[in-house]
Amino acid sequence: MISFQKVTKIYNAKTVALEDVSFDIKKGEFVSVIGKSGAGKTTLLKLLIAEERPTSGKVLFENYNIHKIKDSHLYRHRRCIGTIFQDYRLLPSKTVYENVAYVMEVMGAANSDITRDVPQVLDIVGLLDKKENFPQELSGGEKQRVAIARALIHRPKLIAADEPAGNLDPYNTREIIRLLVKINQMGTTVLLSTHNKEVINSLRERVLTIEDGKLIRDEERGRFML
Repeated sequence: MISFQKVTKIYNAKTVALEDVSFDIKKGEFVSVIGKSGAGKTTLLKLLIAEERPTSGKVLFENYNIHKIKDSHLYRHRRCIGTIFQDYRLLPSKTVYENVAYVMEVMGAANSDITRDVPQVLDIVGLLDKKENFPQELSGGEKQRVAIARALIHRPKLIAADEPAGNLDPYNTREIIRLLVKINQMGTTVLLSTHNKEVINSLRERVLTIEDGKLIRDEERGRFML
């Protein structure tokens, strides 16, 4: 499903964010990317959603080269990926329901589809009873669940989560990771970037370890080792 082939990313002609990174991810996998701050985890995800382009090498998604897609067609690629960020990125003037519905509205979905799909996704993340609340009325964990619902609403093939529990306490962290596992069990591929040792060791899923821009370890049932 995903293939990084000898990918190098250099900023400002001297800052090496990623160096000669290669790996493949199969459909349906749950893969965690770990590394210290500045190791290259976020750059990797930005390359995947075509926010950045590699200096050399290829990034393939379902056998097509992401970085040969015309800018006018990038939205089609990004619709295949649901992205979750550490800082939620919710619209403060919209309710929980409206935040999720907005994604479908931008995609041009029919009102009948929105009224059918949004409650279903809110139910999956356990927030149907909060649909009329605004972001400022939610806890950090609830905000992140809204962000997950928004990422799910267009039925992506991949969820890419960049430190999704970075601002949360241990209880809410467990809830968010449990939700990502549930989404994976429903058939969606999950790529999780984190530096949370407890999360990695509890998942016992595949782990890619990045250090100074290099992929130094790829373990099928990995543990946190840095």
